[in-house]
Amino acid sequence: MSKYTTGELAKIVGVTVRTVQYYDTRGILVPSELSEGGRRLYNDDDVKKMKVICFLREIGLQINTIAQILEDEDPHSIVSLLVEQHEQSLQEELEDTERKLANIKALKSELKSVDNFSVNSIIDIANIMKTKDKMKKVRIYMAFYGIIGGIAEIATIALWIAKGLWIPFVIAYAIILAVGIFWLLPYYYKKVSYICPCCHEAFKPKFWEFFFAGHTPKTRKLTCPHCEGKKWCVETYDENSDVK
Repeated sequence: MSKYTTGELAKIVGVTVRTVQYYDTRGILVPSELSEGGRRLYNDDDVKKMKVICFLREIGLQINTIAQILEDEDPHSIVSLLVEQHEQSLQEELEDTERKLANIKALKSELKSVDNFSVNSIIDIANIMKTKDKMKKVRIYMAFYGIIGGIAEIATIALWIAKGLWIPFVIAYAIILAVGIFWLLPYYYKKVSYICPCCHEAFKPKFWEFFFAGHTPKTRKLTCPHCEGKKWCVETYDENSDVK
C-alpha cells in the first residue's frame, strides 16, 4: 500500500497542508503511521477518508458532526444518503437556474417589441410571462386539432382526386368548419384576454369583435373598453377562465 506525506496527501485531495494538519489535531484524520524520523504518513484508505471529510465539509457539516459520522458503525450508509440528498439539492438548484435563465431570455425577447419603455410595460411583460406556460398549452391544444383537421382534408381531397368521390371531402370540411366555429374558437376566446398598450389594462373583448378583428400570432386589433383606443393589444392567458 502506498504511503503519503502530509504535503502529498494535501496535493492529491486539493487542500492545503494546514487543512490536513487541522483534521489531524481534531482527531478525525490521524495518520496511519509515523516514519522513523517522526513524519506523519498516510495510506490509500486515509486518502479516501480525507476525500469523504472534504465532501462532508463542502455540503456544510460541522467538524464534530463529521467525527460522529466517521465513528458510526455504518458510516457508508450515512454518507451515501448525504450524497443523494446533496445531488438532489444541486439538481433543484440547476433547474431553478435554468428556469431563471429561460425567463431572462423571454424577457429580453419581449423587451425588443416594446416601443415606449416604462414601468407599465414591464408590468405587462411580467403578466404575460407569468401565464406563458398556460398560453403555450392553449396554442398546442389548438394546433393539435388543426393538424387533425388538415390531415382529414388532405385525405379526402386525395380520395376525390383518385376515386372521384367528393362527398367525403364535403362532409369532412363541414365537420372541420363546425368544430372550428362552435368549439375551438369559443374555447380560445374563453382562454385569452388582451392588454391595452396605451392604458395597460387587461380586458376581454366582445366575442364578435374578437372574431372579426385583425390579428397576429400574439396580438389582435381591438378597442380597449377602458381608454377607448383601438390598438394592437397583446394577447395573454385569462386567469379567470380557470375559475369554475
